[in-house]
Amino acid sequence: MMQFEKIIIEESLNICEQLASYEKKGRQSFFKSLLSTGDTMNTDLRRSPLNKATLAMRAILLALSVLTIYYFLTIDYQNLNLLESLGITLENFKTIFLHPLAHRFTLAEAFYNVVVTLGLAFLTTLIGGIIALFLGLLGAQNLAPKPVTYLVKGFVAFVRAVPTILWVLIFAVAAGLGSAAAIIGMSFHSISYLTKAFSESFEDLDKSVIEALKASGANWWQIVFQAVIPASATYLLSWTFLRFEINFANAVAMGAAAGAGGIGFDLFMASGFYFDLREVGVITYLIIGVALVLEVASTKIKAKLQT
Repeated sequence: MMQFEKIIIEESLNICEQLASYEKKGRQSFFKSLLSTGDTMNTDLRRSPLNKATLAMRAILLALSVLTIYYFLTIDYQNLNLLESLGITLENFKTIFLHPLAHRFTLAEAFYNVVVTLGLAFLTTLIGGIIALFLGLLGAQNLAPKPVTYLVKGFVAFVRAVPTILWVLIFAVAAGLGSAAAIIGMSFHSISYLTKAFSESFEDLDKSVIEALKASGANWWQIVFQAVIPASATYLLSWTFLRFEINFANAVAMGAAAGAGGIGFDLFMASGFYFDLREVGVITYLIIGVALVLEVASTKIKAKLQT
């Protein structure tokens, strides 16, 4: 009996040793095959040909780099000392941001001009949003015939391609420089911007809901007011508020370029006419403060709409 048990133990130990040796050999062969596979993959990656998109991107980057270097080598600096100019620029920034002081207007007048600029931005956003809502419905491919959508999208693409300042100057030929040309030009560009945003929001809606309403006999207006607008209201408000922020920045520029008044005109007079950097600092801080308030309000409104 003892000999039988000893034989069983010896055989078991032999089997375990053989299994261990097989497992070790299997691991080595597995890692060898894995390494050889990795080498093959790296070789394939190195040998893989470049596609057209990569070649086009590299060609564009190379062309832009060559043009940039050529521009800096051939520009007429007119004996400009770059280090001295950099020092003067830093000194001007120091005066603007560290020593703001208003001489020619009070703080109350500055706030009034900021309100005028905000009013210009709000009015142009309101006009653009109302008109863009209907054009966006006609530009959505799931709500309007394709010829109509192509016509609307082509028109707004053309309007967006022209900067806002150019539209203001174009309308200034008929209306004259001032707030009227600024309102028309900014509203015109806001319509094109919001039309594209609204139409894309409408196109992202679930098609099954629209098809279900059509199958139930709902007409086009019922589909719009009962399904499309309620489902996309969050996106519509987000895009509209974003455009309002853009129009505020445009209103500041229009006050200087088109004589539309507001804080932009004060900025133009302080910087270009009086060259009073301290007044520029006061106006800059007011604009930055309003921009931060708008950003915080936009974030809170989006958070409430998403909950």
